Amino acid sequence: MSNTAARFREVVDYPDEKIDLAEAALLIAKNACQDLDVDSYLGRIDQMGRELAARLPQPCDETERILALNHYMFEEQGFGPNIENYYDLRNSFLHEVIERRVGIPISLSILYIELGRRVGLVLQGVSFPGHFLVKCEVSEGAIILDPYCGGIPLSLHDLQQRLRDVHGGEVSRAIVAGMLISARKKDILVRMLRNLKAIYLEKRDHDHALSVMEWIILLTPDDAAELRERGLLFRELECFRAAREDLERYLQLAPAAADADEIRRHVVGLHQAASRLN
Repeated sequence: MSNTAARFREVVDYPDEKIDLAEAALLIAKNACQDLDVDSYLGRIDQMGRELAARLPQPCDETERILALNHYMFEEQGFGPNIENYYDLRNSFLHEVIERRVGIPISLSILYIELGRRVGLVLQGVSFPGHFLVKCEVSEGAIILDPYCGGIPLSLHDLQQRLRDVHGGEVSRAIVAGMLISARKKDILVRMLRNLKAIYLEKRDHDHALSVMEWIILLTPDDAAELRERGLLFRELECFRAAREDLERYLQLAPAAADADEIRRHVVGLHQAASRLN
């Protein structure tokens, strides 16, 4: 195991509320960019946090902190969406987002959450369908914010319209409210890793895809679908023993899956292929 992977394992092994989201995201980037200095970029985020703190009115409430965060991050620092090249790998690497000032919803949200934390804002991620968001609990309820669109607040009506755009048809306020549950930090990291996995697989970059899959399964060891996907990729790459282990675990977790019979046939064939290597 590399030092980067070992440190990532150590970071995500903490209780969820103690996980350093910025460090974990930077370690994900370092897994692909080996020369990345994680401590240097954590220092830059700390420095931005100090600059933001100096701009806060005193005293100030959550709303004033959010307004100051939005002004600092999006107007003063110029962070924004990478609309022209959404699937650029660099949009998922936090250090590249800091350097280039562009990203996608998940990476901009992580930076937004981390800067907010440094000025006393308790911000949580929301795994909203199609577009990651951020939530801030206040005495009157919850404010839903969109860092991909400059930190704008979103009403239930706005969220209903976004769901209609994704799924079509009518969407009740109750359905929307049920989708605004705070995401665990591990879930945020898994979403970032899945974005990377999809890009690597599209590029047929199997080495990086497998590395990302390993980290996903570290965070979600009983995710049958992830084990199936990695097992089938191992099979394609003729890594027969590794494929067999993943697919056997998949069948243990999902014995009644629609493709269970097909996967069992694969497992038999993998046993035979592996035995020929002995």
